Amino acid sequence: MGSKWRKAKLALGLNLCVYVPRTLDDSAAPSSERLSDAALLSPTNWDSRPMTPTPSSHGLRLAKSGSKPSKQTCSICLTKMKQGGGHAIFTAECSHSFHFHCISSNVKHGNQLCPVCRAKWKEIPFQAPTLDPLPGRASVGWPQTDAMMTVVHRLPPPPRRDRRHVVPLLQVPEPSVFNDDESLDLQPAFAERSSGNKIAAGHNAGKIVDIKTYPEVSAASRSNSYNNFTVLVHLKAGATVARENPRGNLASLPQLSQTPRAPVDLVTVLDISGSMAGTKLALLKRAMGFVIQNLGSNDRLSVIAFSSTARRLFSLRRMSDAGRQHALQAVNSLVANGGTNIAEGLRKGAKVMEERREKNPVASIILLSDGQDTYTVSGSSGNQPQPNYQLLLPLSIHGSDNAGFQIPVHAFGFGADHDASSMHSISEISGGTFSFIETEAVIQDAFAQCIGGLLSVVVQELQVGVECMHPSIHLGSLKAGSYPSRVMADTRSGFIDVGDLYADEERDFLVSINVPAESSMNQTSLLKVRCAYRDPLTKEMTTLESAEIKLERPEISGEAVVSIEVDRQRNRLQAAEAMSQARTVAERGDLAGAASILENCRRLLSETVSAKSHDRLCIALDAELKEMQERMASRHVYEASGRAYILSGLSSHSWQRATARGDSTDGSSLVQSYQTPSMTEMLTRSQATFLGSPSAQRLVQPLWSFGSQPKPR
Repeated sequence: MGSKWRKAKLALGLNLCVYVPRTLDDSAAPSSERLSDAALLSPTNWDSRPMTPTPSSHGLRLAKSGSKPSKQTCSICLTKMKQGGGHAIFTAECSHSFHFHCISSNVKHGNQLCPVCRAKWKEIPFQAPTLDPLPGRASVGWPQTDAMMTVVHRLPPPPRRDRRHVVPLLQVPEPSVFNDDESLDLQPAFAERSSGNKIAAGHNAGKIVDIKTYPEVSAASRSNSYNNFTVLVHLKAGATVARENPRGNLASLPQLSQTPRAPVDLVTVLDISGSMAGTKLALLKRAMGFVIQNLGSNDRLSVIAFSSTARRLFSLRRMSDAGRQHALQAVNSLVANGGTNIAEGLRKGAKVMEERREKNPVASIILLSDGQDTYTVSGSSGNQPQPNYQLLLPLSIHGSDNAGFQIPVHAFGFGADHDASSMHSISEISGGTFSFIETEAVIQDAFAQCIGGLLSVVVQELQVGVECMHPSIHLGSLKAGSYPSRVMADTRSGFIDVGDLYADEERDFLVSINVPAESSMNQTSLLKVRCAYRDPLTKEMTTLESAEIKLERPEISGEAVVSIEVDRQRNRLQAAEAMSQARTVAERGDLAGAASILENCRRLLSETVSAKSHDRLCIALDAELKEMQERMASRHVYEASGRAYILSGLSSHSWQRATARGDSTDGSSLVQSYQTPSMTEMLTRSQATFLGSPSAQRLVQPLWSFGSQPKPR
């Protein structure tokens, strides 16, 4: 290899080819020394075994790990070096060898002297996390059909005349104002199908929101009055498209790509602190590659990388072919180093959203971190037992009291050392969800589930209003989880701010009222429910209302049969309350008391109508509570995973939205209680891509819509 240019590296996470200049000289390596794109991407020229740096006449080069195993001792960590043990080995020009991560850490500030013989090196190892093998996958070759190759295969090296001007990405100066977002240039929302027939108002051909109501019992004696009588309000959003092929295979999905859906502005705020080095960063890059490949040409993406400080890697730009190439290059350039400044990363992410000139209908921030912010939030003190995590979130992301949440932050806590309390607080304040990524390999699936929802928003600014119909009825409470709700001063009406709904997503709210005795009436009118929402495509506001909810009032009623729908939601709220109480007790150090709270809740749930009917949600709640008990076995287990598991469960149940968390109850890391068909299909796409199945290349197309049968609840 020539001394002027280092040949392209194959990134484990993204399989990107990036040319890195060795000097600022105009000259380049002879063309005969450069591998062609096809040769470089061919599996015959590389494999998935650990790549080991070895000496060459020009310094560092990569050799396959099939060479003779080394029995030397690393002079830095004083442990044996054995190839195939999961760690790359660096052999310097002076022939001394070290663990790659040991020596790269030793020389990261520019030291070019060998720690053993003090010889001065011409080339020093740089931190290259993408060279670390995936645990448990050393013998699996990444196929050439991998999704991340589809764009970069056409990526040419920089023109010779431009090579002296190549600047490392993170050194590119940022503008003072982030108003350089790419113009939307939206395609028509209601495009024509290939047959030439126009889509009749897209997904507006039918109702977007369906309202159902369930009183806790269908009949009650007219001579009795009832306090805390419960009425369930059930909402369900419509599907993005009619199910043309509801049971077809995934290969048919791209055929639906012209169906309109609301485009997204997405900002990802990614932790690249030193603790992310190695496999974590490699898998993060791969997960971001999946996100980039599955955004449509009208979606826009910007990436913020943060460690001790934060930088915007590129402006908010459309994921056209050129935009994807640029985004993939930017993500692949990331190197882990430094501390963890979450607040600065979020500030930059909010700045992108604030200062954009144009806005897509849907906007969201994805935050991922594996550590704790040590720059903004200090530990608890005598006057303030809990740190003020609100300091981590820019004020611009907070929603006003009247408008609800503006830019939700979907937070992902990565590994055992992240600050679950801060990540949960960030998501809760902004109206997003908190997911716990316990296992490194699930990061792509977690992102896939999240964007599967974001790419299927069919309802925005949804507000639910409840009005009492009988003159003697008054509202007691609105049980809406984390959604802002309020009962008006006259207690005759109340409102719940729901915000966005994904396609096929459901929401359940419990309304508590009093029911007066009746002298002679056979029915009592209880409530009427109204909904107002905005269509993200047409921008039109729609209002709809339910029929009056009435209660039969016989003179003498038989045995009351409790509605299983109402009972199911009571169980959900009761389980969420138990989780919250158990977490509070656990934070005080009483793990036995916290486990007892969860056990008592399980016992109460087992005696309910829905449990005796083998309701799926009730079964899932019991399994989840049991899992939380097991994660309180010791302080160490609770700190490592119990706290994050509980908080991700609370986030899911309070928002009624799917989150990812390490869950051993069903053999999967993703709890499926609130998964929509769009999320499920994006997950399937992610898993097929990650495993390198033959269908992976067909599956990785920009998704505009999805179709499947919703799972029974």
